[in-house]
Amino acid sequence: MALVLLAGSLIAHGPTARAVLEWRPDALVDDPWRAWSAAFVHYSRLHLIGNLTGLALTAAFGWVSRLPTSATISWALAWPLTHLAFFWLAPELRHYGGLSGVVHAGVAIGLVHLFITGTRGQRWIAAALCAGLVAKILSETPWRGAVQQQDGWDIAIAPIAHVTGVLAGTTLALAAHALRRLTAPRRFP
Repeated sequence: MALVLLAGSLIAHGPTARAVLEWRPDALVDDPWRAWSAAFVHYSRLHLIGNLTGLALTAAFGWVSRLPTSATISWALAWPLTHLAFFWLAPELRHYGGLSGVVHAGVAIGLVHLFITGTRGQRWIAAALCAGLVAKILSETPWRGAVQQQDGWDIAIAPIAHVTGVLAGTTLALAAHALRRLTAPRRFP
């Protein structure tokens, strides 16, 4: 999954790609791929480097956590849902590009998995990381607007994408675990 996101981000560079691939709710009916392709669009070199760094760390987190295939499937499903959630949580967002929402979904999926299936120590670490993730999102003040100028960035950012990513990732990870429990063979004493 991370390799697909990496390759797409490196290929989709420049204004022509941006015009065809970025999130634009007014174009979604005619161009449904934008729910996926928006993740490939980056508005500056710093934006691309920041998102690829987050992607690499998320992939490493998933690898060392030995996340199951269901986590990868959840991440793939969270990808478009992260962007489609803009309709409800940020209808004023007229265009968007970047991996950050999808990366946040991947982190949330990993944390949910560790919290549910990990050892006692892993659950404590997952809880601490979850608290850090919530603090990060709150510090970005997503309620102040879908698009914001923040110090250190050469573009306006959309912290609401981090929120929609965490919501999509958490929801799908919980659904995957519930499905696994429902379909697991029952053990009788």
